[in-house]
Amino acid sequence: MTITEKLYVGGAWTEPEGGHYEVVNPATEEVVGLAPEASRAQVHEAAAAAREAFAGWSRTKPEERAAILDRAAGLMARDAAAHVELARAETGATTATARSMQVAVGSARFRRYARGALEPVEQALPPQISEAGPMGRAGVLGAVAVRRPVGVVTCITSYNNPWANPAGKIAPALAMGNTVVVKPAPQDPLSVFAMVRALEEAGVPAGVVNLVTGSAPAVGEAAVDSPDVDMVSFTGSTAVGQAIGEVCGRTLKRQLMELGGKGAALVFDDADLDAAVMGIGTTFAFYSGQICTAPTRVLAQRGIHDRLVEKLTGHLSFMKVGDPAERGTVVGPVISAAHRDRVESYVELGRKEGARVVAGGERPDLAKGFYVAPTLLADCTAGMRVVREEIFGPVVVVVPFDDEEEGIALAGDTDYGLIDYVWSGDVARAFRVGARLRSGGVGINTVGRNMEAPFGGFKKSGVGRDVGSYALHAYSELQSMVWPG
Repeated sequence: MTITEKLYVGGAWTEPEGGHYEVVNPATEEVVGLAPEASRAQVHEAAAAAREAFAGWSRTKPEERAAILDRAAGLMARDAAAHVELARAETGATTATARSMQVAVGSARFRRYARGALEPVEQALPPQISEAGPMGRAGVLGAVAVRRPVGVVTCITSYNNPWANPAGKIAPALAMGNTVVVKPAPQDPLSVFAMVRALEEAGVPAGVVNLVTGSAPAVGEAAVDSPDVDMVSFTGSTAVGQAIGEVCGRTLKRQLMELGGKGAALVFDDADLDAAVMGIGTTFAFYSGQICTAPTRVLAQRGIHDRLVEKLTGHLSFMKVGDPAERGTVVGPVISAAHRDRVESYVELGRKEGARVVAGGERPDLAKGFYVAPTLLADCTAGMRVVREEIFGPVVVVVPFDDEEEGIALAGDTDYGLIDYVWSGDVARAFRVGARLRSGGVGINTVGRNMEAPFGGFKKSGVGRDVGSYALHAYSELQSMVWPG
C-alpha cells in the first residue's frame, strides 16, 4: 500500500494545497509513497504556528522538555523495524546502514538531547569593580551569561540520512526551548513524518513541531524567508547554502550551515595500509558515497602509492553492488536517476582530464535502479575537476605526493574544509599534520567520529558547529545579566 502523507501544521495534519508528488525507491524505481506539496502560504502558516507556540514552549521546565524527547526516542526505538524498512525503501541504503546509521542514530540523538535539556545554561562571570563616574557610584557589578532559545528554527535536511540528520537538528533545538519548522529533502521525506508522529505521540504541544514538504524550491525558500523564522539550520550543498545565507543576511537571521566536502585522506609511507583502505573504502559503502564526510580525495605518498591503489582495487572486488534489501549487498543505488547521471558524468570527465580508471567506470548490469559502479581514479593531478569538486557518489581519486609539506599543501588546495584524515604510523607526525589542516575535523588513523566532538566546516564547508553540547550552544543565544554586588 502506498503511503500518502499530509502536512503537520500547528498540531494538525493538513491537506497540502499543491497536491502530492511521488517518492521513488531508488533500488526498484517503484513508488514508495506520496509526499505533500505545500504552498508558500502553508509554509508561512507553519512558521506562524511555531511563533505562536514559542512563548509557551520556551518557558516549560527543562525536565518537561527532556521527558518528551526521551519518550519520543523510545517510540522511535519501539517501531524501529518498520522505520528501517521505510528508510531503506526511500533512500536505497542497505539494511545494515538503515538500521545502524540512520534509525538507531536518530533515536539515539533524541536520547542525547533529552539529557541535553538538563544541562546548565548559566555561567557565572567574575565580578567587576567599577569606579565612580558618569554611570554612577563606585561599586562591584556581578554578572552571569545565560543561554536562551533563539526562537523559531527552520530545519532543512539532506537526503542522505533522513533520520540522523533531522534528529540532529530537531532534538537539540527543542531541548533548548526553540520551536521548529522542518523541511526535509524532497527525495526521501517519509521517514521524517514517522519521526514527527513519534513526537506527537510523545506529547509535544501543538505548534512546537511543524512539518512541510515539497519538490519545488519555493517550499524551502518560504521556510527561509518567513518573517517568523529566527534561525535556519541547513545541511546540503554549498551552492544552496550560499543562496540561503544571502536571504538570511537581509534580516540577520542566525545560520547553522553544514555544507559540501571533499575530504583529503593523507596516507604516508609508514601508514597501516590495510587500515587506510578500510577507512577510504567507506566512501563506496556508506550511502553509496553520498556523504559529505567521505575521504574521497586520497593523497598517497609515493613510496606506498602503487600498493595503496592495488589494495583499494582489491577491496572493491569484495563490494557487492545490488539490491540493498539483499543480504551481502554493500553498495546500493544513489538517490535518483539524475544524480546517477551526474556521478557518471564526473567519471567521464575524469577520463577526459587524463585520470586512469582503475576500477569501476561502467554502469552495473542491473535491470532496475539508479546504480553507479564504485570507481577508483588514479594518475590524478590537483588541478583536475574530479579532484577539486564534490562528486557525492562512490568515486575516489588518488593523487601522489612526495613529502609532508607537499601533502599538507595538496590537502589545503580546495574550497572545502569539512573533515580530513591522516594515516601514519608516526602518531606524533599525524597530529602535527592534522593541526595544520584547515578543516573542521581531522581523523587520525580512523574515519570514526566522536559524537560529542564539535562538527562543522572551514571555508565553503559551512558556518557554525553542532553535535554534543555544541548543538545546544548553536540553537541558543547568549544573554548577559548584570547587577550591583
